[in-house]
Amino acid sequence: MSRLTRAFSGRKALVTYVTAGDPDLKTTAERVLCLDASGADVIELGLPFSDPQADGPVIQAAGQRALRGGTTLAKVLDLASSLRGKIKAPLVLMGYCNPLFTYGEERFADAAAASGLSGVIVPDLPYDEGESLYGALERRGVDAVLMAAPNAATGRLAEVGRRSRGFLYCVSLLGVTGTGKALHGDLEAYMARVRAVTTLPLALGFGIDSPEKARLCASLADGVVVGSALVGLVETCGDDRPRLLEETGRLVRSLREGLDGI
Repeated sequence: MSRLTRAFSGRKALVTYVTAGDPDLKTTAERVLCLDASGADVIELGLPFSDPQADGPVIQAAGQRALRGGTTLAKVLDLASSLRGKIKAPLVLMGYCNPLFTYGEERFADAAAASGLSGVIVPDLPYDEGESLYGALERRGVDAVLMAAPNAATGRLAEVGRRSRGFLYCVSLLGVTGTGKALHGDLEAYMARVRAVTTLPLALGFGIDSPEKARLCASLADGVVVGSALVGLVETCGDDRPRLLEETGRLVRSLREGLDGI
């Protein structure tokens, strides 16, 4: 059992996402420590990209701020490496394929393993186009986490469930990430379809921005992913770093309490 899969054992898993380099890499490291201490079970580091197709305006803006600040894939890998041994939660890099291909697939897989990453999520790289990269990661013991969509055909859903590692990321709506969004109309039927094709832990993500939504989704899945609500705190708190860390901890603790109440 991989470290990511173990993170879903014993309780409903809280998977949290922050954009690396927003507002800067030093603050990102502090936020990761805060996420870990406040109850996150898995922490995703978002790699900023200029054309984030699956992300809504909150994460798009965060990515632009991070890129203007000079954040690169190499720096994010260094950040992950600096956090080794300091947190209990496994780290996952979530980023689009262009920077990874530019870096070099084998080189990236080597660096991901060396930096202590437990997994990698590439939203725009389906399994049938990513065999080379996903194979390179698997050979180095890094889980390639795939994503399932509510409108996926049964055969394709089964193949995603078979090929994913660590856990399966189930998108809870049709569209991009963001707060205030309505979840898919029949989550129960959707999750039943996914359960039928995989034994991996299932995490529901996209649009989960409150303890109430987290509880609803976690009642159908093994964990939930919260991203935009955390990323948006950077803009809300501005240059007030202590407040940003305080609000980050408060939100994660409220989500953790909601999940533990199921």
